[in-house]
Amino acid sequence: MARRKDYPLFRLIKFLVWVFYPKTTVEGAGHLPEEPALIVGNHSKMNGPIACELYFPRKRYTWCIGEMMHLKEVPDYAFRDFWSRKPRSVRWFFRLLSYWIAPLSVCVFNNADTIPVYKDARLIRTFRTTMDTLSAGSDVVIFPEEDAPYNHILCQFQDKFVDTARFYYKKTGKELCFVPLYLAPALHKMFLGEPVRFRHDAPIEEERQRICTYLAEEITRMAEALPRHRVVPYNNIPKRDYPYSRAEEVNSN
Repeated sequence: MARRKDYPLFRLIKFLVWVFYPKTTVEGAGHLPEEPALIVGNHSKMNGPIACELYFPRKRYTWCIGEMMHLKEVPDYAFRDFWSRKPRSVRWFFRLLSYWIAPLSVCVFNNADTIPVYKDARLIRTFRTTMDTLSAGSDVVIFPEEDAPYNHILCQFQDKFVDTARFYYKKTGKELCFVPLYLAPALHKMFLGEPVRFRHDAPIEEERQRICTYLAEEITRMAEALPRHRVVPYNNIPKRDYPYSRAEEVNSN
């Protein structure tokens, strides 16, 4: 990866986030393979990207929506993705806010360790940069949830990220590992689970389904195995509606 310019404003922002964001401890780092891997986790609103930027145990780059890295594209994307479901009476404020945050978004996401992700013809740039990053020895972190429920922990995964492994195999002859990550902001912890390895000789449609199902189920298993806690969901909903990791335990005595 080419070295990015080190802007003082970004260094200040990152320092302030480090000071005020709760320290996050990492468990399960021993599950990381020796070679670079794709880390797939729950988005947990902005907690996922922040926690990985500050506390992930190895050098890594995180997939970031490309629109959040371009000044003219930030407002429409931010409003649509973050605030379009707000009550009609206050949407005007959040529409203004989407413009106000644009310069900050461009500064942060272009200086953090990110890889821009596009859903148009520029997508090939995403895969090329990801290949270069993995080939250079760094992990790549992906938060692939979309706005469709999977269970009480996760939303459905967009499955095309699995294709990264197909391109990686063509380039290196190596089968890439996918490592599940569960972030529990309420517990101030990040958990890494057992990896699953891409099979280059299986149909890609089959691998998308197999790998996404394994990752989603493993993330769910990790969440439910922890002390009962509030899950920070992908969807932008009020905190009072955040689901619990599992049903309330009833004392039968």
